[in-house]
Amino acid sequence: MKEEAILSKKPISASNKHDKHAPFWAAGLVILGITGLATIWLDLGSFWKGYVLDIAGPSWNYILFRGRFTSKVDNRWTRFFTPKRTIVIFLAVCFGIEGMQYLKLYDATFDPWDFVAYISVLVPLFILDQVTYEEREVV
Repeated sequence: MKEEAILSKKPISASNKHDKHAPFWAAGLVILGITGLATIWLDLGSFWKGYVLDIAGPSWNYILFRGRFTSKVDNRWTRFFTPKRTIVIFLAVCFGIEGMQYLKLYDATFDPWDFVAYISVLVPLFILDQVTYEEREVV
């Protein structure tokens, strides 16, 4: 009986550690998604219309691309999108969009405060992800 209890205990591994954090990442994914979509439905002022989607959108996508909201993390996609690689790609895209707006490559309004909006939640998410991330070999 005692031997069965010892054998049934799972050793703590990277996947167990990830499973423990997955519900919190999933909650963040849902909250950021709803917040971003709410900018379409609600008009709560210029900050809400101008910056909330710039804050929520990249952060929501970061969690989605990293796959931290699910226990199924050991695949090519999640091994490719490491925390560092993902933050670099997302910052390059966000800053590239603003750069194209500044250069008037398409019809949009350049706003330097968008840079702050992009990194305001994205960088803290990256730091949290980096702290809780277990690196795996890329296949």
